[in-house]
Amino acid sequence: MTITAATGAAADDHTETAPADGVPGPEQDPYIWLEEARSEEALAWVENENERTQAALESDPRFAQLKAEALEIFDSEDRIPFVSFRPDGLYNFWQDKENPKGLLRRTTLESYQTDEPEWETILDVDALAEAEGKEWVYKGSTYLPPAMELCMIALSDGGEDATVMREFNMTTKEFVEGGFELSEKSQGGIQWVDKDTLMVGRDFGEGTLTDSEYPFTTRVWKRGTEIADAKEIFRGEADDVWAGASLLRDASSEIHATTAFRGISFHESENYWLNPANFEWVKLDMPLKASLYGIVDGHMLYTTDVDWTVGDQTFPADSLIASDLEEWKADPNAAAKTLVWAPAERQTKRGGAITAGALYVGLLDNVVGKVLKFNFEDGAWVSEEVELPDNATVGIAASSNESEQIMFTVTDFLNPTTLYYTDGSADPMPLKNSPSYFDAAGMDVEQHEAISADGTKVPYFIVKPAGMEMDGETAVLMTGYGGFQIPRLPAYLGSTGKLWLENGGAYVLANLRGGGEFGPNWHQTAIRENKQRTWDDFIAVGQDLVDKGFTSPEHLGIQGGSQGGLLVGTAFTQRPDLFGAAIVQIPLFDMLRYHLIGRGASWIGEYGDPRIPEQRAWIEGYSPYQKIEEGVDYPTPFLWASTADDRTHPAHARKGAARLKELGQPYYYFEDMTGGHSGGVDNEQRAKLQALQYVYLMQQLMDEQTGG
Repeated sequence: MTITAATGAAADDHTETAPADGVPGPEQDPYIWLEEARSEEALAWVENENERTQAALESDPRFAQLKAEALEIFDSEDRIPFVSFRPDGLYNFWQDKENPKGLLRRTTLESYQTDEPEWETILDVDALAEAEGKEWVYKGSTYLPPAMELCMIALSDGGEDATVMREFNMTTKEFVEGGFELSEKSQGGIQWVDKDTLMVGRDFGEGTLTDSEYPFTTRVWKRGTEIADAKEIFRGEADDVWAGASLLRDASSEIHATTAFRGISFHESENYWLNPANFEWVKLDMPLKASLYGIVDGHMLYTTDVDWTVGDQTFPADSLIASDLEEWKADPNAAAKTLVWAPAERQTKRGGAITAGALYVGLLDNVVGKVLKFNFEDGAWVSEEVELPDNATVGIAASSNESEQIMFTVTDFLNPTTLYYTDGSADPMPLKNSPSYFDAAGMDVEQHEAISADGTKVPYFIVKPAGMEMDGETAVLMTGYGGFQIPRLPAYLGSTGKLWLENGGAYVLANLRGGGEFGPNWHQTAIRENKQRTWDDFIAVGQDLVDKGFTSPEHLGIQGGSQGGLLVGTAFTQRPDLFGAAIVQIPLFDMLRYHLIGRGASWIGEYGDPRIPEQRAWIEGYSPYQKIEEGVDYPTPFLWASTADDRTHPAHARKGAARLKELGQPYYYFEDMTGGHSGGVDNEQRAKLQALQYVYLMQQLMDEQTGG
């Protein structure tokens, strides 16, 4: 199993006094009507903006070529078909020109090891969508272990996070007639107890969703009964971010315990154990920033993002900790705890997997990937590094619960991804290679450091096109993220290499505080009252690129999505003189109302609560929407969003564009009607989005005369 630890009327002045609760109302914000995702008025505004943007960008003679090149990459038949292990074969979800919505399919290991595997279609999402008249987007399946013949398939209409779920039989390749079905779309999910029982965390009606619009109750649902009659077994609180119960299984699928959590903030959870002796919930004595990691070699493992003191021993942040499983099942709070692994300086965990007999943990070591294999032998935990290429980004792609089979990915900016495989009897060996999508001859990669406003060294990578001169004339696209302890790592650039690097542009990836490149502390030093540090880091990297002669402000563009969209918004509003272009993707933008828009309330742990005056002051200092001011010469930004995004919500990008329009500032705005939080739902849509953005960048950063 794999372990995973995102207009019209003129406005009043935006600096006037906010209402008592700190939330701008209609009297301060004339664009609140754009927060209605599918109102007629809002969609008419979107249509007008789309027509203007597409007219300007799609008429560029480069657009058609860029779109065709992107689509050829996305539809490539020789890209790696990544798989997951199941008892009845290797499963893959595949999208291409002939199957834009995708096929769920399977093959055998023997066939997969050949150059042209033979695939058996299990579910044709395009055929299903056509038959039912829906824009179905496949969102994954939850299987009944150990056979995994039955599953609940999640489907989204148009790409929203919210899904419907239906029972499906992998043997008959059909939905189960009269089977389990959750026909009302909702956040949340299910877990199988046995073939006739599900644990369900969903929207059960009034009083079952948190303020963040996530479920906080869990019910046990028996086959043949109504979901409304299912028994509730766990309930969090309405002001939690989310909450729910789940089963704790080992790699053989044996159930050892029932646990639950209450997410009291995005980064903090209370954990509970159901005492089988009296069926009462017991709160686990562990830090709020710690979690259960899984069962390995007869031990319960924990991971912690903060130092954890137990008795006279302190386990450092980001470490792995173990308790004997039988002791833990008798009394989790009394079970002794021992150290499995602790990070060295500039090391951090990055994902992991448990096979039938071992634990694999991915590491970042100064932003270079490694994988360690752990076993409990002769009363002690031992580890060894898995033999994989050095100086690359390494990931765990798939693992088997039933055997020692495991797959790894190895990649970097200029070299296509290689998939490695082992059955545990030897070191991993290359199994499949991605094709090269661009000509990397003469290109190279360098790592540099910028100095942030408080003196912190911030690393970044620059990928230089062939023949680049240090004369400040190179068009540079800089990106980053810097939030939620998520790392941004070197990976094969694919379409960026073809559409940007081959055309003479350079690419920069910044490793900002707030992200996860160097462990929990790298994240925690740049949240809430210190979130400005993330924005300072990004600006510092941009300034360093100019100071070192890589580029100049008129040739420096920035790009980011979601939290990264907020990052770009803060950058171009705080330093408009430093950037020549800014792509603001599916962003957070109005941070004084973000907790009221989409799933925004769930991120208060990252940014703070604008209803609290002290915390509002942190946020007001950088909220891009409020920082767009009259009389400032901003770079011409390109904001885009998706109508179907029920996570960050298109209102953020819409309102940013509306504010720019009000002040007569040049801008572009585009919104797809489907696609959800990740953008396009099929390759045609993804290719169009890529082409729009790269045409924009070329116009703004490469052409002698730019326009807005």
